[in-house]
Amino acid sequence: MDIPQGELADVVKRLRRIEGQIGGIVRMIEDGRDCSAVVTQLAAASKALNKAGFAVVSTGMRHCSTTEDGEKRELDLRELERLFLSLA
Repeated sequence: MDIPQGELADVVKRLRRIEGQIGGIVRMIEDGRDCSAVVTQLAAASKALNKAGFAVVSTGMRHCSTTEDGEKRELDLRELERLFLSLA
């Protein structure tokens, strides 16, 4: 799926936030923070990363379902299914 970069700007912003969140988790571990707090933050980062992945697939579906002149295009359903399942 070749998606124009501009269509993924929101995903890039989300990933930058996740990047900062991961850095915070590393600091929590290095500082010896409570295990439950670390796990809570890991779960939140994992969920955010999954949402980013689904956003990429969703954007790809919209982009790949039409041609440049607006005509409907047949989607590769196997590839789409593989992408969704890879996020599971």
